[in-house]
Amino acid sequence: MPDSVDALDHERFVRAAIDEAASAQDAGNPPFGAVLVGPGGTVLDRAGNTEGRTGDCTGHAETNLVRAASQEYDPERLAKATLYASTEPCAMCAGAIFWARIGRVVFGLRAERLYDMKGDAGRQLALSCEDVLARGNHEVEVVGPVLEDEAAAVFDIS
Repeated sequence: MPDSVDALDHERFVRAAIDEAASAQDAGNPPFGAVLVGPGGTVLDRAGNTEGRTGDCTGHAETNLVRAASQEYDPERLAKATLYASTEPCAMCAGAIFWARIGRVVFGLRAERLYDMKGDAGRQLALSCEDVLARGNHEVEVVGPVLEDEAAAVFDIS
């Protein structure tokens, strides 16, 4: 399980994930970002959504991050890491986080609130990250929402 982290650290790293989301949006992608942090606050990796640029429907920020991190870091290190996401990971991303054995997820914007903001636009699989991860055979701590209004501000829904 990851080291304990105080609320200010959660805010700092959720803001870093929100920055990744804004960068993804600037590059023509949906505004989602993720940052992987190891024990002691070391940023191990970061990623944004690439779906708009590549057309790959699995190009979510968390999946991109997990794909890279699982090739670079051993499972023991990932088990002590925290994945910070600008928005609550979808079921696909939660599954990737589970398979990588990442020990904690902290997110900004709740998926339910995003769905309410977007209305019927886009694909939706209404399963919370916590619900998906609770079905696994090892624990993944879920914390969120953190800085939800800041995370919601990245979305330009008019």
